[in-house]
Amino acid sequence: MKCLVLLLACAAVGWAQSCDPQPGAINLARSEGVSVSQSSVYPLNPPPNAQTAVDGNKETNYYVHPCAHTNKDFAPWWQLDLKKSIKIWTVVITTRRDCCSERLLGAEIRVGDSADNKNPVCATVNDVSQTTLTFCCKGMLGRFVSVVIPGRSEFLHFCEVEVYAEEVKSEASPLCW
Repeated sequence: MKCLVLLLACAAVGWAQSCDPQPGAINLARSEGVSVSQSSVYPLNPPPNAQTAVDGNKETNYYVHPCAHTNKDFAPWWQLDLKKSIKIWTVVITTRRDCCSERLLGAEIRVGDSADNKNPVCATVNDVSQTTLTFCCKGMLGRFVSVVIPGRSEFLHFCEVEVYAEEVKSEASPLCW
């Protein structure tokens, strides 16, 4: 019985420290009213625009379903505007697997209130061996979530971005009459 209790306790601690979205968490990247943009759109048909990264389709082969894809820009970027500051806990990126996933190496996930993509870095992509990359932002506060490849000319592409967060509630002062 002690072993079972210990096992359950260890599992609970591991889950609490995990970066995986909690059961029932809502992907705010697909919420009504948010907007997405990217530095450029690679000339393919159908267009691999920013919206394809938040359409809910996690297909990893561009030729089956388009993924977001920029031209070979210097410091290419993709950005989600949540329209208000939110505590960002987890960002999940589904990589493109039919080609060139290594292009995403060195990409930074940034969170903050500046639209210029110069926000604080939540995480850096150091491994693209998995299809799904999960990053812990530990409650970073921001309106914008960006994926940026800094300092080099590169194509930026991935198939889906999910953002799990907690809305920041404003502390209203009580009215005194």
